[in-house]
Amino acid sequence: MIGLIVVLLVIWVILAVLGFVIKGLVWLAIVGIILFVATGVIGWVRRNALNR
Repeated sequence: MIGLIVVLLVIWVILAVLGFVIKGLVWLAIVGIILFVATGVIGWVRRNALNR
């Protein structure tokens, strides 16, 4: 589970960087950032739920 979250976070970071590098794809950067934050929050919540 942790491995999947890490892989998703890496993919979202790559999408965000590509979006900022290629100026026509700023929307891709925004989507990448949103997905990065959402994946991080979901991973954090699930990790806390498993520890209880």
